[in-house]
Amino acid sequence: MSADMAIIVSDIVNRFGAQTVHDGLDMRVERGEIFGIVGGSGSGKSVLLNTILGLRRPQRGRVELSGVDVTTLTDAELRNLKMTYGVTFQAGALFSSLTVLQNVQLPMLEHLDLSARALEELALLKVLLVGLPTEAAYKFPSQLSGGMIKRAALARALALDPQLLFLDEPTSGLDPISAAAFDELLVGLQQELGLTVVMITHDLDTIFRTCNRVGVIVDRKMIS
Repeated sequence: MSADMAIIVSDIVNRFGAQTVHDGLDMRVERGEIFGIVGGSGSGKSVLLNTILGLRRPQRGRVELSGVDVTTLTDAELRNLKMTYGVTFQAGALFSSLTVLQNVQLPMLEHLDLSARALEELALLKVLLVGLPTEAAYKFPSQLSGGMIKRAALARALALDPQLLFLDEPTSGLDPISAAAFDELLVGLQQELGLTVVMITHDLDTIFRTCNRVGVIVDRKMIS
């Protein structure tokens, strides 16, 4: 694997019964770029993301994250791999019964051995990193605006200092001003933290503002 490649997807086939979603799909993502994935409804964007993350095993093909073939890993190895990437899902996927701070702490509790004080301080740093005020850390998701929820989810995705960040429709449901502010934040964080970002989006403004390259899923393959 080239040292410049963070992700290599080779000859992926995904089927659901008689339906073939991907048929020999290839994708390359270079380190330090923001790569957008676009495609029509039903083209398998989320299925591809789940395959890359190791949440779904394809019928054929390989997925390499930083040189590791995700498709061959055991559950224990996949758990360790999860420490190397962060993910935000379309609806934010925050736990409504937990505060923002507690949501951000969840990956830390699973993977890090820290005191309660250290956990709180580290989680608060992540909350501030994504541009949320301190008081937002102690609120519940229901008390936040849509844009703040997206930022809180991003803070949780960055909890373990990943080098890879995966975003599923990060600006969906946001007004144009909030979406533009999120895009600006993302580009700033990508440069500041040296992140490699893979983003599923249908928002053309977001694509133009953030992406270095774009891959389009057409006829079960990717054109980039």
